Amino acid sequence: MKRKSVTSRDVAKLAGVSQSAVSRSFSPDAKVAEKTRKKVMAAARELGYRPNSIARSLITRSSRTIAVVTYSLENPFYSFMLEKASRYFQQQGYHLQLFFAPSDNGFDTVIDDIIRSQVEGVLMLAITLDSTQAKEVADFGIPCVVINRTVNFDGISQVGSDNHSGGYWAGHYLASLGHRRIAYIAGLPNSSTDLQRKAGFLEGLAKDGLTCHAVEIGNYRYADACHATRRLFASSPSPDALFCANDLMAIAAIDTLRHEFGLSVPEDVSIIGFDDVPMAAWPSHSLTTLKQPVEFMASKATELLMAQINQVDTAPENIMLPVTPMLRSSTRRSIHHSKKSLKELSDAHHRSAR
Repeated sequence: MKRKSVTSRDVAKLAGVSQSAVSRSFSPDAKVAEKTRKKVMAAARELGYRPNSIARSLITRSSRTIAVVTYSLENPFYSFMLEKASRYFQQQGYHLQLFFAPSDNGFDTVIDDIIRSQVEGVLMLAITLDSTQAKEVADFGIPCVVINRTVNFDGISQVGSDNHSGGYWAGHYLASLGHRRIAYIAGLPNSSTDLQRKAGFLEGLAKDGLTCHAVEIGNYRYADACHATRRLFASSPSPDALFCANDLMAIAAIDTLRHEFGLSVPEDVSIIGFDDVPMAAWPSHSLTTLKQPVEFMASKATELLMAQINQVDTAPENIMLPVTPMLRSSTRRSIHHSKKSLKELSDAHHRSAR
């Protein structure tokens, strides 16, 4: 037999409170005495009551849903960021709805679904937007924040890192260690992060009179980066150092060089990544990398989005955060380059940029 549906009125009767007290107890922003809330929750558990969020959204005209648009969660950097954002929104009484879009300008494939879903805001996680798409989102009046990408449109908040300076440091530091055949494993072609990191990298090499030895595309993915590494080291002369546009690809390069080519990192090849995902510090890889402030990026992005949802009088912001070199054992050591000189390299570039 079908179980009888339990209503908020049933919960109120068992708890000895008003029906409105039941409603407030299940609303994160509502004020209710802790004693009352505990009585309501105990009665709800006893009766097996579950509030109808769909019905509530029809009444309040608030779905309390945030759309997250991404092309992949393979990169641990984005999984970690999504976890941080999700915890924050849950504390605010919101839940996330995940949309996957193709990496190559795929936002058009999900925009209609997002609009029909009646979400209250959108987090763009590593999705490349052009200015037309960005304006379309703004014209629909949907609050939106772009994370770890940049778009040439002032009407949407953007939170990212100083990719150019990070790339500059990687190129200059590898050259300063004595490497002369320094190659680049690129991320997604035409993504703003890859373009900025590569541009900085080439400038860093030029600082020491070098050009890039070779470029292969890894699409920010492990398997693609393994293929890219094979192509780079199938030719002669092969690189003596690699800068990879993210940690996942750098880890793929380390694994491929060790297990397929029998090469040693860093004795034969130095490798630098970008992001500082947790596994970068694992002893098996001990990856030198550029650390992005992922926790602050996530908290700032969610803060900006909630301000827009709550109609706080704030203009869209474009926030660029610094990256930090993390020196580990995937790069050669040099008596001439201590941690102090590492900071000096970074500071010198910032001074020249100003």
